[in-house]
Order: sequence, then structure tokens, then C-alpha cells
Amino acid sequence: MEMRETLDLYKETVWLYLGKGKSYVNTWCQGLEPWQIIAITAPTTLLLVWLHGFLFQQQSISSRLRKFFFRIIRKLPFLAVSIQKKLNKALDDLSTSVLTLKDGMTYVTSLPAHGLAESELLLKLKDYSTMGDVQWEKGQVSGTVYSGEEKLTNLLVKVYGDFAWSNPLHPDIFPGVRKMEAEVVRMACTLFHGGPDSCGTVTSGGTESILMACKAYRDLGAERGVKYPEIVAPLSAHAAFNKAAQYFGMRIVHVPLDKRTMQVDVKAMKRAISRNTVMLVCSVPQFPHGIMDPVEKLAELALEYDIPLHVDACLGGFLIVFMEKAGYLLPPFDFRVKGVTSISADTHKYGYAPKGSSVILYSNKKYRHYQFFVAPDWQGGIYASPSIAGSRPGGIIAACWATMMYIGEDGYVKATKKIIETARHIEAQLRKIKEIFIFGKPEVSVVAIGSETFDIFRLSNAMTSKGWNLNTLQFPSSIHICVTLLHTKNGVAGQFVEDVRQSVAEIMKNPSEETTGRGAIYGMAQSIPDRSLVTEISHGFLDCLYSTELPNVEKNHMNGDSAQH
Repeated sequence: MEMRETLDLYKETVWLYLGKGKSYVNTWCQGLEPWQIIAITAPTTLLLVWLHGFLFQQQSISSRLRKFFFRIIRKLPFLAVSIQKKLNKALDDLSTSVLTLKDGMTYVTSLPAHGLAESELLLKLKDYSTMGDVQWEKGQVSGTVYSGEEKLTNLLVKVYGDFAWSNPLHPDIFPGVRKMEAEVVRMACTLFHGGPDSCGTVTSGGTESILMACKAYRDLGAERGVKYPEIVAPLSAHAAFNKAAQYFGMRIVHVPLDKRTMQVDVKAMKRAISRNTVMLVCSVPQFPHGIMDPVEKLAELALEYDIPLHVDACLGGFLIVFMEKAGYLLPPFDFRVKGVTSISADTHKYGYAPKGSSVILYSNKKYRHYQFFVAPDWQGGIYASPSIAGSRPGGIIAACWATMMYIGEDGYVKATKKIIETARHIEAQLRKIKEIFIFGKPEVSVVAIGSETFDIFRLSNAMTSKGWNLNTLQFPSSIHICVTLLHTKNGVAGQFVEDVRQSVAEIMKNPSEETTGRGAIYGMAQSIPDRSLVTEISHGFLDCLYSTELPNVEKNHMNGDSAQH
């Protein structure tokens, strides 16, 4: 009885306020003619639609206002000339550093009139293979080449040759490649403790693996009614998530890190979740500092909000799955953690397969179905593909399969033990150098270095002069070494530590000295508030990669020589 009385009272209250609202509208419109009501309603509706479009875009209002402000600033005549001069200088520096040719070399810009003989072609290839100054074989490069072992190289060359013309797009013609791809995926699922419903595909690399997961969760979100899909990811998450957001019309919401541990701030990630969130992201480990994000805590969030959780293990995936057997315990990070729905891992890194192979794994086939593309009504027949590419190189898949079979579990465990031992030795020795510090607690293969005493990019320059090629990082300024099998060779790690120690000692003779070279460019890039300028410089760098012209410096040098004669 009381419930009915309450409902009746509620209805009366609603009707009362509706009546007041109607009276207010009628009073306001009193004296207006129909055409006036229409004339007011139409532009008001259009204004509201515009306002909704302005407020609810993939890019935040602050970001758009900032871009608009800097666009206006750059049009001011006295600033435009100065900015353009600095841009041109930066682009000239980039082209000089990228477009390096050996003496007497020129660019090929058209097909030879007659095909080259094999012997002549091999000589030319020798010239191309020896163009670079960096000798990665000595173990002085961070990451990049993860094995380089001669016997494995020879095996892969042979395997690729046997399957060079194969294409998994045609499983009826190349059933062996289909079988090998299925086995690579199943072996990877087993390594990451996937259940009987776990599945995945082979991709061309970590970026494609990440793109595929984002595409799958975007489409899953769309089915659930999400119109403006958002990826919630740590600031340290790989840039491929930004690429996925741009490609697939998504928005990426970046979550800050704990400044002490460099792990993602779990409370901040919880606050970042909204009705538009279609996936959560974490890394094991993340690329910049080599830190493992707290997968279990994030999985709890994923389950609480019924959102897929992607674990990005592209960098160290084929290390962390073997660390327990190598004697190094880690917190759970894979499909054993309820709530983890997908994992990306690169077979072409610590899986030691050739470049161009990775896996994207799902806990259940229902997620993988959202990754697939099917065109059922195409005139050429029903077109279905598992990932971005249509035709794919069967030779790479065969070489990946051959690598995993050749190394085996025992080989991976031994390699993992050597790499982790070396990385932890480097970390321990670097911590003894008081003018630098190590970010967080690296548990896998990456050791990131910073300094509160001097510009860390000076150390990067100094190490480059000693033959090392390290990764340069930003926000905050830092450098890192990604330890591979090449660094486990006798004496390499010790030499690295000693070179760092000597370089720091030299820098400390004048710690406030200005940074030059590549380090200066990175420092400048961080300090530019208008990020569109950094994008322009990056576009110039990418243009340089495809240039077949000599840099301006070399042209001027050649012109100067001829003028003297």
C-alpha cells in the first residue's frame, strides 16, 4: 500500500513539473508567430549540433586550442622567418646524417638496360651491406639485432629459399605454410598459458599485432554501442597504440606513471575509464624503461568494468615466458591471469626469428573474429583475411617456425638466463656511478639511465663516439640499453660499463656544458611547445629515407671543388 502511495506521489510531482515547464514555454512563445518560432528553432538546433561536435571529438579541446594558437603564432611575419630558418637547419642536419654514401657511390634511379650478371650483382650488394659504420656484430647496438648467430643465420637463409615463393593467402596451394603458421600460434599460446580456446595469428611485427588487437576491440565496442571508442593506456605504452588510434578513428587516453616505480598508476587508470573505453593496455615490459606493469591489478579493473585487457609483450615476450625456468620469478602476466584477453609478442626479437614476424594471441576465438576482415560480396569471390595484409611472405613464417623448432625450450631458457644475468650485472654496476641513476626496477632486458647532474644526452653523444648505439628517450630525458645475446659475449658488458664510467667522468669536468649533435636535436624537440614543428621535422626525416639526391652539404662541397678548378 505504501509503495503505491509513493508511486502516485511521484507521478503527481512529475506531472506538476511538466505542467510548469509547459506553461513557461507557452508564456515565452506568447505573441510569437509560427514563422518566428521556426526561425528561432532552426538556428538553435544547428548551434547545439555544432556545439556537440566541437565538444565531443577524438582530440581534446585543450589540444585543439593549443594547435590553433600555435598556428596563429607561426603566421606572424617576424616569427615565421625565424622558425623556418631553424626548421631548414634541422632538416639539413637530418639529411646529412641519413644520406651517407661511400666515396664514388651514386643513386640508381632507373632500371639497367640489361640485367646484371650474378657476379656483378653480388659485388654491388657487398657495397650496400658495408655502407654503415655501426658494427652490430660486436654487440655495441641496443636491441635491433637479437641473435646474429652464424649457424642460425645460415639455416634461415636456406629455409627462406625453400619457401620464398609461398603465400599463406593460398592455403590450398601451400598447405605446409598454413600448418607452420598454425603451429607457431599454438606454440606461442602454450608458452603464454593459453587454454584450449586460446588462438591468434602471425603478423608482420609488433605494430601490426597491436593494430589488430585495437581493431578487434574497436569493433567489439561498436557492437556494444560505443560510438567514440577510447584506448586507455600508460604513457609508456608503445607508440603503435597511437598509430592504431589514428588509423581506426579511436582516441587514446594516456595514464601517468608512478614516478618512483615507472609502472602505470592503477588508480589513475581507473579514473580514466569511461563508457567509451573499449580496451585497457599494459606492457611487460614497457619499452622506455624496461618496467613490468602490474598486470594482476589491471586485470581486476578489466573484470570490474567488463573491458578487454591487452598485454603488450612485444619487446620481451620471448624472454619473460622462460624466466621462471631460467631461475628468475616474475608476477603473473599472461593468460593465467583472469581478465587478460590478448597478448602481443614479437618472435623476431627474443624469439630470434627473422624480422617481419610477430604473434597476436587471444584468450578466446570470439575476440579474434573481430580482427578478421571478410568481403562476402566481392566480384572476385569471397575475400577473407586474418590480418592487415592479403598476400604474406610464407618464407618468413617458415623461417619463424624453423627458428622455434631449432632453438627449442632448452635453447631459449639458456639464452634467457645469459641475457638476464648480463642485464642485471650492467644495472648493478651502473648504480655505483653516483652521477647517474636507473629508472625504476628493471626486471627483464632493458636498463634506462638518467641524471640529475648533467644533460643525459651528453652521455649518449659520448657513448656514440666510443662506438655504441643506444636508444634516446624523452619525457623524461633518458637513454637505455636493450640487452641481447650479442651483449652476453665475453667482455662486451664490462666494456659498456667502463665506457659509461669514463664518459661520465669526462662530462663531470664541465657538467653544465651545452649538448651538441643528435642529443641537442632531441633536447630541442622536447622543449618545443608546438608539437606540430616536431611533426614537420619528423616528416622531413621520413622524406630523407626515400631521397635519391645528395644532401645540400655534399652538393655544395662538390660545386666548390669544381669552382676551384
